[in-house]
Amino acid sequence: MTRLIVVRHGRTEWNRVERFRGRADIKLDEVGIQQAKAAAARIADWQVSALYSSPLHRALTTAEILARPFGLEVKLLPGIIDIDYGEWQGLSPEEAAAKDGGLYSKWMESPHKVKFPGGESLTAVRERAASAVDSLIAQHPKETVVLVSHKVVCQILILSLLGLDNSHFWQITQDVCAINLFEVRGGIPSALSLNDTCHLRELN
Repeated sequence: MTRLIVVRHGRTEWNRVERFRGRADIKLDEVGIQQAKAAAARIADWQVSALYSSPLHRALTTAEILARPFGLEVKLLPGIIDIDYGEWQGLSPEEAAAKDGGLYSKWMESPHKVKFPGGESLTAVRERAASAVDSLIAQHPKETVVLVSHKVVCQILILSLLGLDNSHFWQITQDVCAINLFEVRGGIPSALSLNDTCHLRELN
């Protein structure tokens, strides 16, 4: 059995004001750092063998804080980098809707059918992220592995692990610094907890 702990990174300024983040390399804000420390305390007793992170600063900083109790070095995993929003990167939802109302409506109603101008689709995200995670499961039999990534990637990975297609994208919620726990037995994943934010209660 492999245990997967999938964590969304802590808060950034662009989470606070809500902008399409994508590949913009934004740092955690002070709240995000405290969230990562709370998440680290939450998983400190789980006998983690390895930690992997998206290369973007907000995920990597979160992962480095999670790694401290274990004395482990964080390994970069490019396959779980955030979605490429292309021309939408940096826009607020209101700005994106004003720029291209038809595509924004499609994103809200049929996200699996959207490819962002100059960017990626959810299908492309799923192909690279699921492939990366499949490789990790094979590399870490009978171990507990932490992955730190981004909202869209975490949502897509959860769908993939549950065997659901991308049309269910908006049925998965991922709050900042949420923890998701899966066990993989005989190649079959099962969800033990999703979008767990109990460790953040004192910060809220």
